[in-house]
Parts: sequence; structure tokens; C-alpha cells
Amino acid sequence: MSEYAIGKGISKVDGMALVTGKPVYTDDLAQKNCLIIKILRSPYAFARIESINIENAKKVPGVECIFTYEDVPKHLFTRAGQSYPEPSTYDKYILDKYVRYIGDEVAIVAADTEETAIKAMKLIKVKYEVYKPVLDMTKAEESKSKIHFKDRCFSNIDNGFNPEKNIAAVYNFKVGNVEETLKECDVIVSEEYSTQATAHAMMETYRSYSYMDQYGTLVVVSSTQIPFHARRHIAKSLGIPVNKVRVIKPRIGGGFGGKQNTQTEFYPALVTYKTGKPSKIIYNRRETFESTSSRHAMKIGVTIGSDKDGNIKAIDMNVLSDTGAYGEHASTVLGSSGYKTLPLYNKIVASRFTGKAVYTNHTPGGAFRGYGVTQGTFALESAVNELAYKLNMDPAKLREKNMIKKGETSEVFNITTIGAGEDPIIMNSCELEYCVKRGKELIDWDNKFPRKEISPTIIRGVGMSISMQGSGIPGIDTASATIKLDDGGKFTLLTGASDIGTGSDTILKQIAAEALGISVDNISVFSADTELTPFDVGAYASGTTYFSGNAVKNAALKMRTMIEEEAARILEIESSEVEFNGIYFKNKDGSKEITLSDLSNRLIYKAPHIQLTATGSFNTTDVAPPFLSGLAEVEVDIETGKVNLINFVSVIDCGTVINPKLARIQAEGGIVQGIGMALFEEVKETKSGKLITNSMMQYKIPCRMDINNIIVDFADGYESTGPFGAKSIGEVVTNSACPAIADAIFNAVGIRVRDLPITPEKVKMALMKKPKIS
Repeated sequence: MSEYAIGKGISKVDGMALVTGKPVYTDDLAQKNCLIIKILRSPYAFARIESINIENAKKVPGVECIFTYEDVPKHLFTRAGQSYPEPSTYDKYILDKYVRYIGDEVAIVAADTEETAIKAMKLIKVKYEVYKPVLDMTKAEESKSKIHFKDRCFSNIDNGFNPEKNIAAVYNFKVGNVEETLKECDVIVSEEYSTQATAHAMMETYRSYSYMDQYGTLVVVSSTQIPFHARRHIAKSLGIPVNKVRVIKPRIGGGFGGKQNTQTEFYPALVTYKTGKPSKIIYNRRETFESTSSRHAMKIGVTIGSDKDGNIKAIDMNVLSDTGAYGEHASTVLGSSGYKTLPLYNKIVASRFTGKAVYTNHTPGGAFRGYGVTQGTFALESAVNELAYKLNMDPAKLREKNMIKKGETSEVFNITTIGAGEDPIIMNSCELEYCVKRGKELIDWDNKFPRKEISPTIIRGVGMSISMQGSGIPGIDTASATIKLDDGGKFTLLTGASDIGTGSDTILKQIAAEALGISVDNISVFSADTELTPFDVGAYASGTTYFSGNAVKNAALKMRTMIEEEAARILEIESSEVEFNGIYFKNKDGSKEITLSDLSNRLIYKAPHIQLTATGSFNTTDVAPPFLSGLAEVEVDIETGKVNLINFVSVIDCGTVINPKLARIQAEGGIVQGIGMALFEEVKETKSGKLITNSMMQYKIPCRMDINNIIVDFADGYESTGPFGAKSIGEVVTNSACPAIADAIFNAVGIRVRDLPITPEKVKMALMKKPKIS
């Protein structure tokens, strides 16, 4: 633990304001005279608007304006928050004459009150030409219904985009010859696994408000993870210069990837741009479920082969991903399901990943914590567990034999990392061996594996998995930060990073304090305002601590050099003689000294008047994945099929833990989301494509009573390319729950459920077909 900040469990800088109900969120800050916006949405999964009559709606007193596809700017864009040029397909207008899922936007109504807007919305008459929707991803490619038209969409990159086949993206890579290697394997497992669409279920729904400032700039205040990308999207959709748009992110009540899409921002931006008046939109919970995005549902085939001693020789993954009505994040989520899972088993002779993301008329898929790795991990780790069973080998021993270890590499890293070059990327900070060993100790694996009978109807089992993720996107992501020295010896940190409730403002403050050698109390943080703070890609890809943290560290180290040089000048000594203890600058014998406060006041108020400011930036082609083990202990009631999670253990290698308190709550929250995906959560639709799970009553997320005991521990890791040794933690913690719980159920009662979620109905039905434990 450092003297200043690193390793200390400092509370969130905004924690007290949040828990005491201070006005810090988007709607708290919105002007009271805002026009209220409501969206008329499609009742059909796929249709063309033949006619739309708004005359009666416009006559409702208090209605300011109504927009349809006929009178909004026609500029294709993507809502995906990714660096420019986005790999996601440009297939979206603000409003279109075609609607592609139930909940798609048809008209925008702005009025003086919500009641007026709703009243007017009900008077809009729309005549549709209804088409046969595509609601089965396995039939999308051959369907006669084409969801997008070749002349009304495009992709910035060659990623297999083919709207005539309803293909949003293709992603392939390979190492060696899979077919030939499989022929040499003694034991082969070949199965298909299905993962469902799940919803983000964040506390604060999507919302934005906008106004014109005194300089004619369109200001959008939004609950977003991606203020800089949102600014670009808004400008693109309206056809105005990006420097005429400013985006401000206040406090955020959760995002989990959903707010990596620009969702609500277009509508107040359009209304304010057209009327000059402030406006706002707040999605209710139903709109949040029906009309935003969810985790991509996937079908993943895995073939894995080994010799009789358990040396894994070949892995073949084939993925079909449902991107829904729009191709937001289609290619990158698809690719992540392979290139962030296959490196786990680096002793292979051959591996191959083939995948397609297809359009359907479902609610769009989008970014969600884990970003495809969660789905890929469920499939690959389940196959590894099935291989261990076939080999009659402890699954922990199979992993210990085959998993990537410290000092090793994987060819997949070089294939899938932009700008990585040919030199192997070595895992200098991989503590996966420790994670597995420690996880086994914490759950008492050796005494509990595979099962223990509690009663004639209750059986306990344990299961495990391992996982990795990324720390931002090497070769693409970038971040910058600026630090200035104010009078009174205080520093102000300006960062474009978006704290979405993760505590990144606190983490970045700790990194700055450590590099400067001062107390964290001497630093104020201002983040995520596109006019005032430096560029940052935003909060996604688990990149904030690694990318933004390195940018902050670089800025702080520059500032440290600058203040020591200025102290040396004033004290009339050499810079090399300056000793700084966080309060005083002294020469080596202590005969000359000046406080940081006096130094700052002298620089600012006395000639030659210097305001010290330092900016640091960071980008890299280094790969710094975090690793973890996840181990589950479940209890299965063989009379009802109900599964109770008793213990879940996760041991995490995230490098240096900057803030143990925040790291632990990040881990616990992510694990619970994984548990929800494993056992409870599922986005369900009717046969016509209408969402059934559109309220918190219908969409089941686990509560405290459902998760019992979660145990989190950290490996003593150090990533040399990270800020003070840190890597990411935000997403990797979600990935291990599904395969570990699925295997624990199998070890308890011999039932292998390969399609999520693992409901009591599925377990009971399988038990009825195979009542005896195998």
C-alpha cells in the first residue's frame, strides 16, 4: 500500500451527495420550463408507414411541435458508442418510414406537459403496410424479408455486412488446422449452447435534456456512458458541425453498457435545435425495456478435443448472434465472444472462430457488461467442464494443465489486436494459477467435489470456470487528462472519463494523488463535459482505470516535474536538490523551503504569473487482460427442480487493486448480474415479437435473498503497463457465473442444461427424463 492513495479504500467522491438525495442526476438538473417529449412507437415488428396524419394532434393546446420521418434530417448513423469510424453499421435515421421492431420510433411529440404530449400522441393516425417479421435468428439469413436495404445503409469497414442476407457482420480467425488436429484427439466434446437476451435493469432509466447556450451551442445533458461519442452522433444525425454540440454527463444511475448507445439524446437535441427551446425526454421503465437494447442472444457451437491425458489440442467455436433490428455493436460483440475466450487455453495446436451476427425484428442487441465474452465464456467453459467429465478428470486439474500462465502468450492475441505486430504478447501479469488454487481453497473444493447429498431430495454440487476480459481496446481506444495547479495549493483534475457509478472519479483522483505525491484531499475532479474536459472514449470495454488512469498518471507526473522545477527556481537551487513531501518543497539540508500553497500563490499572483497546467494522453497496443476463477456451490431440489445458490467464490487478478472498497463492490455487483443471467433473467417476446418482460414485475432479477453468500478475493498482481500496476475489473467479474453454476448443477444431479437461464422447469423436465444421477 502506498503512502498517498493507491490501495486505500477511499469512499466515492460523490457518495454522500448520492445517498443524501442531492440534485445530481440529469432530471434534477433539467430546466423547469423544458418542453416534454414523448415518442409514438411502432405496434408492428416490421412495417412500412404508408401514411401518417398529425393534423388533429397538432391542434391540442400546448403542443409545440410534432416530427415524423417526413420532416427530420435524413442522415444515416449508428447509435453505438465506439471510436470513429465506428465498426457498427450505419443503418439508422432519427425517424424512418420503415419500422423494424415493436417499439421502434414513429413520431416525436413535444408539448408543454407530459399529459398534453400523450394526449396528442394518441391522436396521430398511422397506416402501415405490415411485412412478415424475422423472429428466428437461425432463419434470418435465408428469409425473404430483408430488414435493411442495400441503398439505405452502409458499413465503414469490410466486416461481411450483407443486408441482402440480413447479415450485419461476420467475424472469423483461426490458428492451425482444426479438422486434422481433431482427428488426432482421443476425446472430443461437440455441443451447442444458447444464451438469452437479457436487460440491463439499471436504476436510472434513459434520459436527456437540451438547451441552446448563449453562444448558440446545442447543449445536451444526458445520462450517458459516452459523452464524446454522443456529441458526434448528435451532430451527425442533425447534419451540423460537431463543434456546435456540447454534451455534459452528470451523475449516472447505472448503465452496464446500455448507455454506451446514444438512445434518448437525439430527440431533445432535434426539438431544441428546431425550436430554440429547452426540452427533455425521460424513458419510462416500459420504454427502457422495449425500445433500447439488450444483451445479444447467441447460439454457440463448441467442439473441443484432447488426448487421453487431458491435453487440449483443438477448439472450434461457431457463433450465431442475434443483433435485432439494428447492427449496433454487432461485429465487436460477436468477435469478443471468441478472441477474449480462446486465449485462455493456449496449449492448443489449432483453434478456429467463425461467427455471424444477423438482423432480426427483435429489440436491438447492444453493449452489455461482458460484451459477448459472457456468452462465449458460458459456451467454452461449459465445453471444458464436459470434456473433464468425459476424461473422468477433476475440471480444476484439466484447467491447471491447459490454461494460460504467467510469462506465456497466445497466438490469438496477435491475430486480433490492431497494431500488435509479430512479437508475441507475453502475459507478464497473469495470476490465473493463483486464482484457481485460491478459489478451490475458499470453497473447499477438494472436500465438496462433485456432490454431497443433504437429504433424499436435496443434493449439493460444486462447479467452476475461469475467464478473462480486456482492459480497454488496444490500438483503438485513447484517453487524455489535464491537471492544473490552483491557488492555495489545490489541484483540479479534468478528465473526459465517465463515472457511471463505478467510482472512476475516485479512482482517477487516487492515481493523480499518488503520482503527485499529495493527499487526495488536495484534488478536485471534474469529468465528462465535452467543452471543458479532454477527450476520452467513455466508460466501456473495462478501459477507464487502465486507459484514463494512465492518462491521469502521465499528466500528474508532468505536473510533479513542473512544480518541482518552479520550487527550485524560487528557492534558487537545482531541481535535483528539491525534496517534496506533499506539503513542503525543501533542499536536502532543510535550510530552504516553501509550501505547496505558497508556491501556487506566488506563481498565480506575482510576476511572472504562471498558471501551471499539464495534460497527459494514453493509447497503447499492449494487451492487459484481467483473469479470474469463479466457483459455485448449489443446492438442487430434485422434487421441484429449484436451484439455490449457496456460495459463489471469485478470485480476481486485476493487477494492483487501486481501491479495495470499490473493487469489491464492482466484483459483487458483476457476479450478481452473472447469477441473474444463469438462473433468472430472460427477455421474452410473443410470437409476433412483442416484449412480454417490459416491467420489473415481469423481468426477474435476483434479489439479496437469491444470491446467499458471495466471497471475493484478489490475487496479488501487478501489470507493468497499467497505472501503478492496475488492470480492469468491471466486466470480467460477470463472466464466470453461468458456466460455474451450470456445472455445479450437473455435478449435483447429472443434468446438463445448455440453454440459459437454468430455470426450475428446465431442471425438473430434464430430471423427469433422467431421474437417476449419472
